Amino acid sequence: MTLPEYITLNGSRYTTAKRPEEAQARSILRVGAKLARLPQQRAIAQAARSACGHALADAVNGGDTPAQAPKKPRAPRKTQTA
Repeated sequence: MTLPEYITLNGSRYTTAKRPEEAQARSILRVGAKLARLPQQRAIAQAARSACGHALADAVNGGDTPAQAPKKPRAPRKTQTA
């Protein structure tokens, strides 16, 4: 990875030409790149979780129909006594 001539941190501009700080500058740039990728990785993970949840619901429900609430048991029939 080729470093730019300068990097800006907290509003201050620093040169990357100094050797002792070069490793730190590389680390800072790598972390910045990682932070830039995190929102996309989060969106991918959320989409995967949602798809797995839908697949699980379909498997449990036996297809694409939503689960139906169980019916209440019927009351016993009244018998007439004579």
